[in-house]
Amino acid sequence: MAAPRTVGDRSSWNLQNRSLLAASAFRTSLGDQASKGPRLQAQFLLSSLPNKSLRLVVPIWNRSTRGIRGLGGAVAPEGNQKKRTLLQFLSDHFYDVMALREFLLRMQMLKVHQKNRAFPHIEEKHGPYIAGAFFILKQGGAVKFRDKEWVRPNERGHFSLEFLQFQAVPVEAVDASGCNINYEGLNSLLALKELRSLSLRCCPHLDDWCLSRLHSLANSLEELSLAGCPRISERGLACLHHLQNLRRLDISDLPAVSNPGLTQILVEEMLPNCEVVGTNWAEGLKLGPEEQPQDTASPVPA
Repeated sequence: MAAPRTVGDRSSWNLQNRSLLAASAFRTSLGDQASKGPRLQAQFLLSSLPNKSLRLVVPIWNRSTRGIRGLGGAVAPEGNQKKRTLLQFLSDHFYDVMALREFLLRMQMLKVHQKNRAFPHIEEKHGPYIAGAFFILKQGGAVKFRDKEWVRPNERGHFSLEFLQFQAVPVEAVDASGCNINYEGLNSLLALKELRSLSLRCCPHLDDWCLSRLHSLANSLEELSLAGCPRISERGLACLHHLQNLRRLDISDLPAVSNPGLTQILVEEMLPNCEVVGTNWAEGLKLGPEEQPQDTASPVPA
């Protein structure tokens, strides 16, 4: 005859039965997750662990997966191995594509900010003309001093420093086509008070706010080119009414302008002494039903 169980034996027996039931349920759930794939099985294993254990398991799991990837890349071709290494680096340092995109955008804006910094030490030593010319040349543009030849950088971005002798010679023309000039960088450009010709073609960071600052050149500027600037709209062109000495204005290929034809008409009325080129006056104009051209040679009435 078996001895009667005590209170301690009953609690031990209940704990043992609970452990067996929990293990059986865990194996059943694990089998269901395994049928769905190893990735879901791994997620189920991690979610089943306590928080303290999870913090210990995650680094081990990550190291094991990296080791598996590295082992697979050892037998892969060299090109695939480099691709795997790059993807592994990106997966380890960037959580998603948006984080990578934001990082690249911040780096691009930082680069633009560095390119638009002023050179106060050059201005103090050589004057505003030399400082403005040096800024444009560092951007990759070209400058022309009065009665002098054009100064341009070579293919490597290097340029002669002979223009440092022209401290008393004003800059009369600037070609900044394709440069990364922004609102901040205009500080160096607007110091050229005798500037007569300015080309800002295809400047990606030039916007409407930048055009509002060109009134400082109203007394001297005669030619201005804004062709191909993607961020200039009709609102920025309206700020050019201060430039009454303009004789030629190029506003072609401005994708942000909603109605090029109407915009050209308004600019011509705003600057009556200026030749506005680059757009067709009828481009973008919408005709009413009664103004639509009709084919009079057709025998069938419209």
